[in-house]
Amino acid sequence: MDKPHILLVEDEMHLARGICFNLELEDCRVSHVESGEAALQRLEYDRFALIILDIMLPGMDGFTLCRKVRESDARVPILMLTARSEEGDRITGLASGADDYLTKPFSLNEFLLRVRGMLRRSSWYTPEPVEEGYQFGENEVYLLSYRAKTAQGEIDLTDLEVRMLTLLFQREGEAVSRGELLERVWGYSTDTETRTLDNFIVRLRKYFEPDPANPVFFQTVRGVGYRFSRKKQ
Repeated sequence: MDKPHILLVEDEMHLARGICFNLELEDCRVSHVESGEAALQRLEYDRFALIILDIMLPGMDGFTLCRKVRESDARVPILMLTARSEEGDRITGLASGADDYLTKPFSLNEFLLRVRGMLRRSSWYTPEPVEEGYQFGENEVYLLSYRAKTAQGEIDLTDLEVRMLTLLFQREGEAVSRGELLERVWGYSTDTETRTLDNFIVRLRKYFEPDPANPVFFQTVRGVGYRFSRKKQ
């Protein structure tokens, strides 16, 4: 089997060397660039199993780079690294199209856990043949073609968004636990503590809810997780 090819976008050389070294020990092939502009050039002719990018980059920042990547590839997993711990920055990262984030300084074990999970998902996941044109409210979701029509217009869906929606649609009306969502969508163990899931739900609500602050489709089940309920016409 070919080694998974990872693109690392990081301008701190000492950190980049450590990341490359440890990913190569994990039997990965790593291409390292130091700027968003260089990353976009690489992406013109190379395909990657995972992109790891820093927010604070010279020139184009990580948020902008992430949005540009998503314009051309809605599926490639993106892990964002940030020295910022504010919740707003993490939400901005996910809103830009990132699938997960880690706040610096992070432990090597946690970093490798996230990478393994994202690579494992990208290698084994194939969308289930769930109903094309899945309709709820003013939304129409095409899981197999990774796109959706919403009240705001047509959007491309990322790989993780499709996985999350597939699971919630299949379990319509049921409360799906946080642990199951983390395990089946992100590939993490069920006891992983992360706010990624909650911020991801925020992103789905912005896409599909008439009023994201008062969701009717993607509902929080306190103490359990989340439930999808299709509005009856």
